[in-house]
Amino acid sequence: MADETRAACLLALLDGRAWTAGELARYAGVAASTISEHLGRLVAGGLLTEERQGRHRYVRLADARIAQLVEDLAAQVAPQAPARPRSLREVSAGSAMARGRTCYDHLAGRLGIAVTDALTDRGLLRQDTGFALTDAGVAWFEAVGIGLPRGGRRPLVRACLDWTERRPHLAGAAGAALCRHAFEAGWCVRVGSERAVKVTPSGERALTELLGIAPEALR
Repeated sequence: MADETRAACLLALLDGRAWTAGELARYAGVAASTISEHLGRLVAGGLLTEERQGRHRYVRLADARIAQLVEDLAAQVAPQAPARPRSLREVSAGSAMARGRTCYDHLAGRLGIAVTDALTDRGLLRQDTGFALTDAGVAWFEAVGIGLPRGGRRPLVRACLDWTERRPHLAGAAGAALCRHAFEAGWCVRVGSERAVKVTPSGERALTELLGIAPEALR
């Protein structure tokens, strides 16, 4: 994971989707033959899973546990002086990622923090003794129509340190269910080909009504 190319692949795959080897090669800026060797190591190490459809090879993160590991490591890297953006496109992409993005299968960036803070302020989520949904929080998810899984090895909620905000946002099965609902209900849409997301006008109305989040905090 310390290799720059492999790290770039893992960070790209935090969007939760499957990528082809060619897509990852272009993203990492290396040759197809080079990316093939790197992906082979990541698959052999259990960090990625792969499947083939015709001549295409798709890879994705092995599971939520690996996604948590990658995000936690990214958040713990000592901050360095940011590189000067090479283009307006890079500035825009970086701003979009900081505003809102997916972290594997849950919401992150300022959007993820705003949702997490709103849940906490309303007594739906506790952070004082570790992340935990309150009884009111469980009832809120049910009232909104967001099904929460029962049982399973994955924790219902957990804190995930946001690497841009340096504060924890909601992850775990509840975070994933909320993110999935946000896309299905049209509250959020993806921006570009990476992990950035933005809140739609209907999403602003829903999050303001349901959690009291000011619309300007979602833009």
